[in-house]
Amino acid sequence: MSHASVAYICAATNRHSCAATVSSSGLVAFGSANYVALWNTEDEADRGVLETLPAHEGIVTSVHFRDTHCLFSGDDKGWRVKHTTNAHSRSISTLTVQGNMVLSGASDCNVKIWNANSGIMMLYVVLSIILTAQTLDSLVEVQTISLRNRYPLSIAVSDLPLSQASILAIGTTDRNIQIWTRSEESFVYSATLSGHEDWVKCLAFCPRTGDEALVLASGSQDGTIRLWNIELYTKHKASQDSATEGELSDELLDAFEASLGDLADAEEGGRQISLKRHILTVKANSNAMQQFSITFDALLIGHEAGVTSLSWRPSKFTESTLLSTSTDSSVILWSPSTVLGSSSDKSSSLWINRQRFGDIGGQRLGGFVGGIWTNKGMDVLAWGWNGGWRRWRCIASIGADKAAGPEEWSEIGAITGHCNAVKGLSWSPRGEYLLSTGLDQTTRIHAPIDMNRAGCNPSWHEISRPQVHGYDLIDVAFLEPTRFVSIADEKVARVFEAPKEFIDLVTNLRIADIRVDKERPRAATVPPLGLSNKAVEASQNAEQLNATDPSRTKRRPFEGELAATTLWPETEKVFGHGYESISLAVSNHRRYAATACKATSPEHAVVRVYDTTRWKPFGPPLAGHTLTVTRIAFSPDDRYILSVSRDRSWHLFELAETGDGYVPCASDKSHGRIIWDCAWAPEGDIFATASRDKTVKIWHIKERGLKKWTAEATIKLQDAATAVSFAPADADHRRRLAIGLESGMIHVYSSDLVAPSDWRQDFVATNTLAHTDHVNRLAWRPGRDGITKELASCSEDGTLKVLLVHVK
Repeated sequence: MSHASVAYICAATNRHSCAATVSSSGLVAFGSANYVALWNTEDEADRGVLETLPAHEGIVTSVHFRDTHCLFSGDDKGWRVKHTTNAHSRSISTLTVQGNMVLSGASDCNVKIWNANSGIMMLYVVLSIILTAQTLDSLVEVQTISLRNRYPLSIAVSDLPLSQASILAIGTTDRNIQIWTRSEESFVYSATLSGHEDWVKCLAFCPRTGDEALVLASGSQDGTIRLWNIELYTKHKASQDSATEGELSDELLDAFEASLGDLADAEEGGRQISLKRHILTVKANSNAMQQFSITFDALLIGHEAGVTSLSWRPSKFTESTLLSTSTDSSVILWSPSTVLGSSSDKSSSLWINRQRFGDIGGQRLGGFVGGIWTNKGMDVLAWGWNGGWRRWRCIASIGADKAAGPEEWSEIGAITGHCNAVKGLSWSPRGEYLLSTGLDQTTRIHAPIDMNRAGCNPSWHEISRPQVHGYDLIDVAFLEPTRFVSIADEKVARVFEAPKEFIDLVTNLRIADIRVDKERPRAATVPPLGLSNKAVEASQNAEQLNATDPSRTKRRPFEGELAATTLWPETEKVFGHGYESISLAVSNHRRYAATACKATSPEHAVVRVYDTTRWKPFGPPLAGHTLTVTRIAFSPDDRYILSVSRDRSWHLFELAETGDGYVPCASDKSHGRIIWDCAWAPEGDIFATASRDKTVKIWHIKERGLKKWTAEATIKLQDAATAVSFAPADADHRRRLAIGLESGMIHVYSSDLVAPSDWRQDFVATNTLAHTDHVNRLAWRPGRDGITKELASCSEDGTLKVLLVHVK
């Protein structure tokens, strides 16, 4: 029996600051559309995303590991941990876990506390990793905190120092932080921390050891970070503090705060700094009362825009380090300065910017959404607005004392993905790399890279982003290994040609052997307010190429480079249609390209064929359909053009004897609903049509002289068929047909070459292995004729996958 496994998953991270978490073993879980994706950051083979877990119906907004065995995730419709509970009536915005206590905040203005009791053990096998997940016997709501028309944007929970009581911090849209404490069964309101001038987007308690004071970090849309000290309060300490402060009275403090508040209206503005001590009272074990004080400690100013996430470095490091991300496209590592460290009290330390990563000037749209620590605090990970990750590693510390010396950081490779539906894909003619495009307005090239590690297969990565457009991209097709054509939600098709940097990259990484037959531009750039990539010659100013560095072609590009320096120059624009393009195909000999556009009348429901050498029309437009043509396919010998349409019909056009165009030769309208896709078998004797009527029909011509094509077989499915693709026949003379469904599943059928009417199901790739939404395209990798074939698929769920199909 045939089966399949995953070779590559390309998935972006959702635009929510709580959408990613990391376990102590280095396994990162993040929300990708309605998936929870798993990425082992300590994988020596560097395989990227290992698995996608389908469970949610909505967009995953919050993910949190309770421990290495249990993972919680929430979406904009509910949340689950192998157990579904309708927790809130509106979208969940934040989620955190402490032991068996789960806390969730949502836009219904409530924070809910749940008790999760562990039950039956279940195992998820993730390639070479075993992730153990616990289901729950019960998930009980124990408390609801109403915020009275304020949205909870962030929540954080911790244990109070030298106490078994818990403290809960809630950041809201009223610019304040609410503090709640629990010493018995329920949390009670204790204090409000003010000072931020905009929404409080993130909160984080610092991991502590022993009787150290607890530190709360809060980040705001106002671009600042505030640190708050929480420590045991005693009268003796209070008297010492009073003496240190020069016996300042509460009245004097209030007057000082008022004077600071007046600065807010000054020309330069002002930051409100409150020196007020907030006293919390909780019950101790012996029914005695304990008091804790919360005081403002430090104001960290360094970001130029809103702070999106905060994360403390693991507690094994002697020096506290705070990671912050911002929409200004920067990541900052903060730590207390040792210059003024004459006192052992942390509150007297000066917090400074130790390291700054990202992009200068914040030119990346949306900046960074969130960031986390991994690799035991030696790696920093951050994901951006477009869903791609960037990763920095601490490679050295200077000085005799390694713990105290300055650290050196270097960027290394991470994972990327489309942040919207992936609409089209195309293999290079010899199958060296894969081209994809989608509604995130980008075109991307993916390839397997040999990491030169014993026992490790090549790992897939994105190596180029040749087109970053201003319109949603619909489809793409290779003309040759260094040239492709794409269509978008516009009336023009665009042709791109590889620059010298791409040739050098695939050569240095041993992805492909491409011979340069002419002088090529070094790279390309997009002019301001432009849509066309302009070539940059090697002799031009390096600043125009974003500091071209030949050494960059000896490793795979990072996310920041992909978005800026891997563009391909645009060489042609192809006009002709009256409405936005919708379908594209290139002939197998690469001589012709065919396009179609959106249409509601026969006048525009035509296929236009172009000669790819001069980009002039090849013959008259091919008419016959009455509504939008959804897919076009050339026969293997380019003798026929097959088109399918929303009008439920297919039309076949044959190359004219005069050789100056195509002419109609056959048609049929036996499908009951829209025909989404069509494909030719590599042998050229049959083709398939996939329809919303939940069938795939196999068409065969018995007598070519009569030009009569009949339905030899009808494959019935449980869902609408949206994509089809044939693989070449094997040594056993069986050919295989992959069928993508509207539900996201992929079926693979096989048939004997001499019996096109007899099809059997080989295997089904379920939603866990395949997709969870409409499969848009399927394509078998060329040149793979062994028992293991590679099938590329893309979907409305925003993922691109390459499956290894093991044929038996």
